[in-house]
Amino acid sequence: MKSHRNAIFSALPTPCGCGDDYLPTTDLKTLRLRADLLRRVREFFDQHGFLEVETPLLSNDTVVDRHLDPFSVDVADVVSGMPCRYWLQTSPEFAMKRLLAAGAEAIYQITRALRRDELGPLHNPEFTIVEWYRVGDGPDEGMTLLGDLAETLLGRGPAERLSYREAFQRHVGLDPHTAKTEELIAAAREKNIEAPASLARSDRDGWIDLLLVELVQPHLGRPRPTILYDYPAGQAALARLRTDGDATVAERFELMVDGIELANGYHELTDADELARRNHENNLWRQRDGKQSLPTDSRLLAAMRAGLPPATGVALGFDRVVLLAAGAKTLAEVMPFPFPRA
Repeated sequence: MKSHRNAIFSALPTPCGCGDDYLPTTDLKTLRLRADLLRRVREFFDQHGFLEVETPLLSNDTVVDRHLDPFSVDVADVVSGMPCRYWLQTSPEFAMKRLLAAGAEAIYQITRALRRDELGPLHNPEFTIVEWYRVGDGPDEGMTLLGDLAETLLGRGPAERLSYREAFQRHVGLDPHTAKTEELIAAAREKNIEAPASLARSDRDGWIDLLLVELVQPHLGRPRPTILYDYPAGQAALARLRTDGDATVAERFELMVDGIELANGYHELTDADELARRNHENNLWRQRDGKQSLPTDSRLLAAMRAGLPPATGVALGFDRVVLLAAGAKTLAEVMPFPFPRA
């Protein structure tokens, strides 16, 4: 029988105070690997001239995204004493961009992020995120830096770059920028992909994303990392849009390794009016999905109106990096106390 110190324990929920649920789900060897990878992250950004920063985890503001659900905390306002709702951050994005608007040029942060309703082999409601921004970078510079960091941490070789269109045509047989919704639905049926009951027939971007996850993503990042770029305009999030031939694409890119998404990057949107429009649109989607609306006004909007410089930013899921480096299958194997044991 393995000792408690070295064994990897199951992360399945157990009643509080019962059995071995006080024990970590990882071992000291993996914790040492995790610490070494954190050290390498800091060395990498130090060598590239980035400043490490810290921003609030609890904030008045929150990212307004159709699919990201923040935790909320109600506290008394320090002036009026009236109840005020704050949000645990799904990423440090808003505050870091405010630093850019205040004059910062190259910044990074290693912090915790929290997202509701995300629990599984590759998800935990609380996780470690590495996020960085550099003023003046476009998508090419952003992808180069991301590829260099991936090589520093994982040593899988130089990352290949693959457009969303090329990847989708290769593995689905359709152009994601021009295919009609009915064609996307037919492709899913042909491949016997079961769509969630909540996915409406009219939700074109939802069907594109379903096909990406089921048919495209499993092939990416093998044997070397893949950076997927030029996403459909409907999946822009906070990225800029540009015209590419017969389509409008989002200047967004993601890093995939062994079919697992590790990082998400944008050539950042700087137009405050466009951000306000997207916030409103995302809240409409949230209402249709049966979710609560999120505050559309924010200090980021004020910073953008004051002048947010052109920049590229990336968010990296650090726990997944550790998972791949350790050869693990679940996040519970690489973090000491996942949600069921928090």
